[in-house]
Parts: sequence; structure tokens; C-alpha cells
Amino acid sequence: MPETTSHAPLLVIAGTANRPLAEEVAQRIEIPLADVTAKRFADGEIFVRINENARGRDAYIIQPTPPPADNLMELLLMVDAARRASAARVTVVMPYYGYSRQDRKDQPRVAIGAKLVADLIQAAGADRVLGIDFHTHQIQGFFDVPVDHLYAAPVLTSYFRDKNLDAPVIVAPDVGAAKMARGFARRLDASFAIIDKRRPAHNIAEVLTVVGDVAGRTCVIVDDMIDTAGTLESVIHALLDRGARTVYAAATHALLSGPAVERLQRSPVAEVVVTDTLFVPPEKRFPKLTVLSVGPLLARAIWFTHSNESVSQLFD
Repeated sequence: MPETTSHAPLLVIAGTANRPLAEEVAQRIEIPLADVTAKRFADGEIFVRINENARGRDAYIIQPTPPPADNLMELLLMVDAARRASAARVTVVMPYYGYSRQDRKDQPRVAIGAKLVADLIQAAGADRVLGIDFHTHQIQGFFDVPVDHLYAAPVLTSYFRDKNLDAPVIVAPDVGAAKMARGFARRLDASFAIIDKRRPAHNIAEVLTVVGDVAGRTCVIVDDMIDTAGTLESVIHALLDRGARTVYAAATHALLSGPAVERLQRSPVAEVVVTDTLFVPPEKRFPKLTVLSVGPLLARAIWFTHSNESVSQLFD
């Protein structure tokens, strides 16, 4: 890393939600992770303590916030601890933004969870937020502090570029993924297709139409996350039914909830490529799953922010 221009010494704090990713980031920045105690009392209540001097330091707290809600609560307590320890600046590094799908009031009497999470993070004392592939871009507007929204596309597209796929077609599984898929297609000089589907109930998707030429082609389905893999499974079959030669899948966040692993193992997908924004435990790994690291991306983003350099160069 280049020499820093910041006057505040760097402090990198790891939550427990994805410790291996935080360790890789710290190793690449070439500083040790802060000594932190994070434990549970007998009743399950979370206790957090920073065991070294944080006064006047530029603190970065690395913690994705997938379920359970304890991960979010732990993050909030760490932010509060750093603020009360007189850190000069507290930056929340959220590789995965929990509750991001609850980003609007699309039916009566529902909460906007993504906005509530943003309010909680700010109330805890965060000065800045750094995240990867929010479910929707407008989440940045939920914050009144600066937000650096990074993309995993350079990591994923670099992997597929090295595979030298023959005239690939990048497929968006729904309208919401279209912008991300178009970015992939542009980076890989590939064609673009989109799935027109409707969702009769939560986590249930019915494919209606494939818009684009996929017959005899290698298809790469691109989305921001894989949850139960119901949508992904149906899209894989729809593409193959319409003559696709081979189907790959790529996503930033590997939630892999419920029957996801079983569905993907039995599906005719050639390979599922995800990143480690979320920790993927051994029981959720399977032969066709490839996990790429966003550690280098986050390390550079943290260093550029710390040294007051532009983060936009990471978008290329």
C-alpha cells in the first residue's frame, strides 16, 4: 500500500460475522486487527469492548449484517464503543447490507427495514459507510453521511474473462438485476438477455419469457444475491429449455438459505460463482460452488478512504 496522507492512525476492527474476510483485509493493509472482545452473556446479550487505544484513530469496522439480527446489533455496539472511545472517525464497512430488500413501502402497513438500519447505524455514531452491491442503489440516499458503494463486478468479471467463454450471453434473472447484468455484458463484450417473470409469493418465482437469443450459447446468470435459489433454479431450466448450451451463475452475496444448496447441487448449472462478502461455511459449500475474495477490493477501498484518495478508481 502507498504511504498514507491521513494524520489519524488506522484502526481496523473485525466483527464476528465474517472474521476470515476481515483478517485478509488487515493482512493486505499490513496492519494487525484491533484487539476486541465480543462475547455473549448467559442470556444471549452481546458485549463488546475495544481492548486498545482508539482515541484519535481512523476506525474501520468490518461486519456484514446477515441474519440473525445479532450481527447488526454487534455492529451497532462496535460503532458505539469506537465513538465513546474517542475515535477520530468511524467507518462502517458492510460487505453485505442486511434488510436491504425492505427498501420501499410496496404494500400497506409494512416497515422500510433498509431505512431503519441506516438510521440505526447513524444513531450509533458512524461517520461513513462502505458497502458492496446494495440491493438497490437508492439505499445510499437513506444515509445522511457519505456512502461509498462498491461493486463486485470487477472481481466476478475478471474470473469469467479468464475462462475465455465463447460468445457468452449475460442474463438478468429479473428487471432489478438488469443494470448489473448490462455492466457485466459491457465488461465481457458479451450479449445481453433478460428474464420476464412474476413472483406469486415470497421466495417463489415463475419464469414467463426469456427476452434475448440464448439458443446454442453459453449463458451467465448475474444477480446481486442467491437466497433460496428458487429464482436461479427456474432461470437455469428456462435457459436450457430454450436451447442454451451451458449455464453459469454469478452473484455477489451467497446467502444460500434453506434449500438453496440442495437446489443448486441437483440443478444442471455448470458452476455457481459467488464472493465472500458473507462467510460461506463448509456445510454450504459444494463441488460446483466457487467463492472469490473481495478482500483486495475492500483493502484498497479502506486504504484510499484513509489516505483521502478517490475510491472511484475501484469501479474499473
